[in-house]
Amino acid sequence: MAKNSTAIANHGHSPSETSSRCFTESLTATHNFEVACYSLLAGMGVGKYISSCIFSVGGHDWTIRFYPDGNNAECAGNASAFLYCSSQPKGVRTKFTLNMLEKEGKVLVTSFGSLEHTFSSPIDDFGFSKFVEKSRLLKSSSDATGGYFTIRCVLTVIKEPRTELKRNLFVVPRPNLQDHLQQMWKDGQGADVKFSVSGQLFSAHRYLLAARSPVFKAELFGPMTEKATESITIDDIEPPIFEALLHFIYTDSILDDWDSKEGKTTDMQHLLVAAD
Repeated sequence: MAKNSTAIANHGHSPSETSSRCFTESLTATHNFEVACYSLLAGMGVGKYISSCIFSVGGHDWTIRFYPDGNNAECAGNASAFLYCSSQPKGVRTKFTLNMLEKEGKVLVTSFGSLEHTFSSPIDDFGFSKFVEKSRLLKSSSDATGGYFTIRCVLTVIKEPRTELKRNLFVVPRPNLQDHLQQMWKDGQGADVKFSVSGQLFSAHRYLLAARSPVFKAELFGPMTEKATESITIDDIEPPIFEALLHFIYTDSILDDWDSKEGKTTDMQHLLVAAD
């Protein structure tokens, strides 16, 4: 008997529904570290490195470190390359590639895939101890390039996931200005001018007519217009044609039954003359 609290709390209403969404953003950039005259770098010693300039990605500073004689004794005969975070990383997730190119960055020498690493300390780096064989570099040093090559790093920094409450967006209804203007014309609400066409009266709104037709603008607001004029006589036009003209002015469309009328070609000509 004590388990009816939900029904009592909802008072018969459907339970409320909310939504949230998790966003994970990332930033990607490429840095090219150009190295010249490798033959002069060879022999620096194991663990000795040269460094690229600092480049910034995802709010952190990075450098590429290249070890001409390898970063440790276990990679003898190979040069090493590492990505180093020179700021104060605290769990910075990354995906990156490190590859070597020759011939002004046009020939790919290495083809390492993407690495994933979370940088968590000021001395943290990640990369390849056996990046490229030193013999390959020494051979390139003897040709016309003089041992010139590029280490390209494509780095993606993955930001912390962010969760937000989804707002209920209002559904914008389809545009229906034409329907509203047509209804206003049919109802005659706010009409401030009348037209007499062969004895038949038509009510309209002078500012709308003036905005839609320069002829009506001159007629209703020209220098010779009498401000007290509330009824204007229109000659040389039939009431159905004038009604179709007003319908077009208010709705930007032709009457639905226009195609079914006999002699519609002649009527259309009259309508065009009236519109002019």
